[in-house]
Amino acid sequence: MTEKTVQFGLVGCGLMGREFAGAAARWGQLAGDIARPVLAAVCSPRAESRAWFRKRVPTVTADFADYRELLAHPGLEAVYIAVPHHLHETAYVAAIEAGKDLLGEKPFGVDLAANQAILGALRRNPGVFARCASEFPFFPAMQQAWRWMREGRLGTVLGVRAGFRHAGDLDLEKPVSWKRQVATNGRYGCLGDLGIHTHHVPLRMGWTPSEVYASFQKFVDRRPDGRGGTAVCDTWDNALLLCDVPCRAGTFPMTLETSRMSPGDTNTWYFEANGLEGSVRFSTARPGIFSYTLPWGREQAWADVQLGHKPLFPTVTGGIFEFGFTDAILQMWAAFMAEREGRDVAFGCVTPAETALSHRLCTAALKSAETRRAEKV
Repeated sequence: MTEKTVQFGLVGCGLMGREFAGAAARWGQLAGDIARPVLAAVCSPRAESRAWFRKRVPTVTADFADYRELLAHPGLEAVYIAVPHHLHETAYVAAIEAGKDLLGEKPFGVDLAANQAILGALRRNPGVFARCASEFPFFPAMQQAWRWMREGRLGTVLGVRAGFRHAGDLDLEKPVSWKRQVATNGRYGCLGDLGIHTHHVPLRMGWTPSEVYASFQKFVDRRPDGRGGTAVCDTWDNALLLCDVPCRAGTFPMTLETSRMSPGDTNTWYFEANGLEGSVRFSTARPGIFSYTLPWGREQAWADVQLGHKPLFPTVTGGIFEFGFTDAILQMWAAFMAEREGRDVAFGCVTPAETALSHRLCTAALKSAETRRAEKV
């Protein structure tokens, strides 16, 4: 049987572009028959970034400085676009109008208006399949928590907490990047790059906030520019959102945290949901552990189980081995490719409609930070 392949173009040759190349190279790890993405062409204004792919990825046969040239390259069926947020609207819309299936990076537009323009292009081109990247929920322990929640094991939901914490910005000598400037990152600040990761699971559960009260923090105004001087650093560093989520009992609280300055963390994503009948939690700080509660008299007692390598999409890796970030990337790409084929996937990538809900929440959060009161989402 001939292997099914899909010819991909990559726009943005940075960290996540290299992760995609790694996932495509490891496609043989997947035990199922899912069409394999073939990275055929890359695009970046930086020649040295394109050269990395030319040297290390044998399937790359073309490279471009302009994404419009890549989109016109014959044979490409889909694109992965991982560029700064202010470029999302023009690049995503161009790809959609060119008829290319799309996996785009979060937040899927620098702001609500840009997101609406992208979704408008998708409505005009219904044959284009599009999703947004978010890999952390694909850890097996989080997938186990997801299944329990879907099965109703929590009973009445008492509250939800989700967050994403970095500590890299605690280094005040770290040179400024595009993520630290409103002109390229957007006004969402840390929410723009980290927020949709915390929204993915709640929105998929149908837990859409009706109101949000936001607390934003900014600690550093300038950073080294890498050329001996300093540059303005004007995005929010940390944000905490307290949301009301409608439910049968009225509402329950959901706390969403995105922090670039979080002592002790590197790339920590966490989720916890508490209910009258049971609770679940997961953190990438303990990547193999699924935590849940058991009845203990009138109380609930936390129990931990080491799941091993039991992902959503089976692989050739033995179940006793441990799961990591690159495995989550592979699982996310497997979900994208399977959904693109029209398969029924138990947990898929972030949908365009979910990115719109995320933008509504982030926009309301910015307004709350200005008014210092809860705002409707």
